Amino acid sequence: MNLFSYLFQDWAANAGNIKGRFVLFLFRLAQVISRHILLKIIFILYLAFYHYYVEWVLGIELPRKLRVGKGLMLYHGQALVVNQGVVIGEGCTLRNSVTIGHKKLADGRFSKCPRIGNHVDIGANVCIIGDLDIGDHVIIGAGAVVVKSIPANSIVVGNPARILEKKNEATRI
Repeated sequence: MNLFSYLFQDWAANAGNIKGRFVLFLFRLAQVISRHILLKIIFILYLAFYHYYVEWVLGIELPRKLRVGKGLMLYHGQALVVNQGVVIGEGCTLRNSVTIGHKKLADGRFSKCPRIGNHVDIGANVCIIGDLDIGDHVIIGAGAVVVKSIPANSIVVGNPARILEKKNEATRI
């Protein structure tokens, strides 16, 4: 994938969403710069701008070391917090006030971060914490608190999240 297509890989997924396009372009550019120490030195001011503007002004924590597949969609984005250890697949959707990260264990250490499959739709105010896997084609309803792994093709809701429905291949959207 060339640099241009890498920087704009989320563009089509965020059609009509100027803020989402802008934030994800800045995010992908920060990722490219972070790959090489020389680029980090040359573009230190850009990385500082990215950290300040995206995190402090817009309130969107997308660390440059985060691993995200192409086609990420951001709706609104305010109060979005994603830990840098999280892995997000292709074609996923994140809405406002979503928190995804590790949790503190009883012995004071932190757990691993969640791994999210492809085409996962995460509703507003969702909290996903701990060492868990979310399968492909999962829909997580608004306000859900996910602390256990979710199988593919499921719809989950509630606090704590529970499977409301298991979709089959024929009914999957």
